[in-house]
Amino acid sequence: MRIGGFIGAVVLTVLMGVAAPAAAREVDAPAVAAKSAYVVDSAGTIHFAKNETRRVPVASLVKVMTAYVVLREGGLDDVVTITATDVRHAVRNGATSASLKKGERLTVRDLLHGLMLVSGADAANALARHYGPGKTAFVAKMNAAARSLGLKDTRYTNPDGLPTPALGGRSTAVDQVKLARLALRNSTFRTIVGRELHLVRKTAAHGAHTWRNTNKLLHLTDGVLGVKTGYTNAAGFCLLFAGERGGRQVVGVLLGDQDARRFSTARKLLDFADAQIAGG
Repeated sequence: MRIGGFIGAVVLTVLMGVAAPAAAREVDAPAVAAKSAYVVDSAGTIHFAKNETRRVPVASLVKVMTAYVVLREGGLDDVVTITATDVRHAVRNGATSASLKKGERLTVRDLLHGLMLVSGADAANALARHYGPGKTAFVAKMNAAARSLGLKDTRYTNPDGLPTPALGGRSTAVDQVKLARLALRNSTFRTIVGRELHLVRKTAAHGAHTWRNTNKLLHLTDGVLGVKTGYTNAAGFCLLFAGERGGRQVVGVLLGDQDARRFSTARKLLDFADAQIAGG
C-alpha cells in the first residue's frame, strides 16, 4: 500500500509538471598553473591545495612577517630616520623602493604603507634596522616569531625577500596562508594591506610620497582584503590574497606564477571558494 502511494505521488508530480528538487551543481576547481598554491577559509575548509608543503623562496611575501614583527615591537607613531644605507640597500639590489630620501623622518605608520603597498626594500631596511636593532637581530626576531606561530617550514634570512642572502629564506604555501590569517587579525595590518593608495604629505620632517598598492586584485573583484605581491627570479611571481566570501574570510597564496595570471587566478579561486561555501 505504501509502495503504491509513493508511485502514485511520483506520477501525480510528473503529470502536474512539478520538477523534483535538483541536486546542487558541483563546480570544478579552476586551473592553477602556479607551482604551489593553497586556499583555506575561516571555518578551516581547504578549497585548493597544490604542492602546498614544498619549501620555496617567497620573495616579498617575506615582508608580511616584517610588518607582523614591527607591529608587535613598536608604536605606529614612532619616528624612524632614513639613512643613506636604507636608500642604497634598495638601489644596490635593484629592488622596488618607496623612494625614501636620506634624512627623512617618517612614522612607522607611514613606513608600513611604504613596505606593504609598494614593497619598498628601503622601508624594510629602515624598519629592521630600527627595531632589531640592526638587521641581524631583526631577522632573529622574525624567525622566533615563525617558530612561536607554528610556521615549522619557514626560515627567513632577511626582512625583504631579496635574493641575498640565501634567497631571503624559504617557506611553504601552507605557512604563508597561516601567517596571513594571523596577521589579518590585526586591524592596522588589515587596513594597510586593503588600501589601494596612501599619500604622505610634505612636512618639515619629510618629503611627499604617493604609494599605490601593487596588488591589482583589489580592483578586480569585490570583497578583497589584501594581502601582498612578490617577485624574484628564484621565487617567480607570488601573490598572497584574502577576501570575504559567503560570510567567511578566504585566504590563499600562489607561488611561482606569472605576473598578470596570478591576479586572475586568485579571483577565480575566490569565486570557487564562494561557490563551495554556498553549496555547503
